[in-house]
Parts: sequence; C-alpha cells; structure tokens
Amino acid sequence: MRLKDKIKDLLKQEKRDKKLTDEELLKKQKKFEEEAIPHMQFLYNFAYRMTGNEEDAKDLIQETYMKAFRFWDQYEPGTNIRAWLFKIMKNSYINKYRKAIKEPGKVDYDEVQNFYETVRDESFETSDLQEHIFENIFEDEVIEALSKLPDEFRTVVILADIEGQSYEEIADFLDIPIGTVRSRLHRGRKMLRRELFEFAKRKGYIKGKPKDYDIDDPEKD
Repeated sequence: MRLKDKIKDLLKQEKRDKKLTDEELLKKQKKFEEEAIPHMQFLYNFAYRMTGNEEDAKDLIQETYMKAFRFWDQYEPGTNIRAWLFKIMKNSYINKYRKAIKEPGKVDYDEVQNFYETVRDESFETSDLQEHIFENIFEDEVIEALSKLPDEFRTVVILADIEGQSYEEIADFLDIPIGTVRSRLHRGRKMLRRELFEFAKRKGYIKGKPKDYDIDDPEKD
C-alpha cells in the first residue's frame, strides 16, 4: 500500500478516534505534506545507504512518515523538521532493521570518489605508500569497509562525507554536541582508513603494517 493510501487510512482513524472534523483533518494533511514531504528524498538516500536494500529503504521511509504523521502534533512548528524526521527514522532503523543488515549500501561512483578523497586527505599529508593503497581500491570496497563501522561512527561519516551535512546539522540530527560530531567523524575516518588498509593487504596490493603507512590505530585516539 502506498504512503498516501496509508495516510488516508490514518485520517479516517483519527476522524473516528479523535472526533476531528474534515476541515481539521485536511488542514493537518496539508501542513504535513508541505513541511515533511520535501525531505523525503534526503531521508531515502540515507536509508538506502544504511540498509543497502531498495525495498528495505522504502519500508523504512514509509514507517518513518507514518509515525511522523501519527505524532504530528508533537512537532514544534518552526524547529528543524528534517532533524525531527531523521530522529524518527534513526529510531525505526535501530529497532527494526539494524540486526538484519548484512549487505553494504550502494553509492554513486562520483560520491564514493569524493568520499574517500576526503578520508584520504583529512588532516594529514598523504604519503606515497598511502596513495598506493587508495589508488588500488575501488568504490565497492570503500562501501564494504564503511559498512563495517559501528553505527554511531558510520552515521556521522555518511552524513558528513557523502550527504555533505555540516557539523551543526549533524549535531541537530543526532541530538549530540558538535564536539561529539567532530570526534566521531575523526575516529570514523580513522577506522575506515584502517579497514581499507586491511582490505588492500588481503588483496596483495600492499605489504607491511599499518604504521608503515602512517595509519594509526583508531582505538588509541
């Protein structure tokens, strides 16, 4: 059943349970569509990368918007609607989907290219050996490595390096201090570099130890 049809069912239920008039219901529906629907594509992009599956992503978005409509009266007008929707989606993902995630998400080639350029260049000069690692690793391997990060770090890395969100936006989305965003992003990028190193070593692209390539242990931050 499509989202619009499910919302219609919710409207009928609210009319019956809350004794709302048709005018009140239409007003709520119009406001919801004006405020919430424009953010659907952003949320879907994130859901797809987190679930790695188109159908699961669609289900997650539908569940998110159904909950958002049901609890629309809890949204405070004028506040960050995208952050509010994102928190609903994050909780839905944690509760229902996280345990079932086994496949990495898919990302467009250009986005991945920009993504690991950011990871490679972040806060240090890249050595020739590090350059060799990244030249031999392709987008699927980057996404596979990304999928191995713990959720709290993976979420921040996706939002910052793929979705291009600012520290302030991410802090608002996740309801955490900006300092926490910075530290998680820094550590998440280090974890990713370590994963990419291990992959390159398994494939025989490189030899040696992480320290030979100026790759720090993320556990020693």
